[in-house]
Amino acid sequence: MSLKGDLPIQQLHSNPKVCHKMSDFLKYGIPSDEWLYVEATLPAAKDQSLSELKRTANQGREVVARKAMAEFSKQVLMQDQTICARDGYKLEARSYRPISASPTEMLPIYMHFHGGGFLFGTLSSEDAICSRLAVNVRVVVINVSYRHTPEYTYPTAWNDAEDAFLWVYENITPLRGDPDKIVVGGVSAGAWLAASLTQAASGSRLPISPTLPICGQVLMIPALVYTKCYESQLRRIKDPNVSSYSQNEDAPILNMRRKQLFNGLLQVENPDPIDKRLNPGLLSVEDAKKLPPTTLGIAGYDPLRDEGLLYGKLLAENGVPTSINVFKGVPHGFRRFGERLSVCKQWDQTMEDGIRWASTKPSATGEFIIREH
Repeated sequence: MSLKGDLPIQQLHSNPKVCHKMSDFLKYGIPSDEWLYVEATLPAAKDQSLSELKRTANQGREVVARKAMAEFSKQVLMQDQTICARDGYKLEARSYRPISASPTEMLPIYMHFHGGGFLFGTLSSEDAICSRLAVNVRVVVINVSYRHTPEYTYPTAWNDAEDAFLWVYENITPLRGDPDKIVVGGVSAGAWLAASLTQAASGSRLPISPTLPICGQVLMIPALVYTKCYESQLRRIKDPNVSSYSQNEDAPILNMRRKQLFNGLLQVENPDPIDKRLNPGLLSVEDAKKLPPTTLGIAGYDPLRDEGLLYGKLLAENGVPTSINVFKGVPHGFRRFGERLSVCKQWDQTMEDGIRWASTKPSATGEFIIREH
């Protein structure tokens, strides 16, 4: 899609950016020169069956994680855990604790849900990101391997996320975690689960005390709205033609065709926009006001961009302390390119700062502020 000269692109003149009115976010989706250089080196995509796609993606992720673990393997204590889901299924999980912490020290807990469109991801593929956070932030990280499509459909992964949270709550003492400092978060589909879980906990829709604290959420490149329920989002954009669904329809890594594939594998019958688990991004003002401090990391060259920004806008303007970070000109899942993209350092810093910040009980500004990276 070309950017027509008469489209009213919002002009934001300082950093951070204060956005007083909704306009459009086209400028964030213009590919950066650095990204275009990386993209030119990438091999052409191959036609693969769903099972081949899943296998190769998971293998590739685990290879990258193993290489990165050379830096962290001697700095964390890793322990495999088993979580019994509500249907009796045994979920795999893994905890990471910095060796530098005293064995008796009660540390904050960060629950991590991986990305991958509910199709990709393994326990080991997250070792590096979880270890990095454990070491750099001094937290206990709980990595939950929820169940995936196509074998398991909606709402299995959502049930698994809730059951894992209840397990953490029940095992706070052996985990040596601080029950007042539990942060949940994730990447892409994992951020979707984290956002739904946070709303369930804040709205007392879990079989636990309503005072159970989730002190913050960290949502990176989040998917927050089921594709077929997106109409109300488009009404909040100046024109559907300037939405991220349109601008980034054919973006690399995640385009609209692949987004629809991932959503279709969930096999949601008659998707309902008011289903709060399926559409955490379509929350009411009343529900938004109940949420804890929230950090968002959003890729500008990503079909999911606008749902993340609109979610952040709703929270920020309704009294929720909100840190909204946009990585300009890079696509969904750009973090995999590591040192080849300078903005990856800002991604890591955004996650680490978000976990720390949530525990400080920050004050809300009431303004929709975008920090550009």
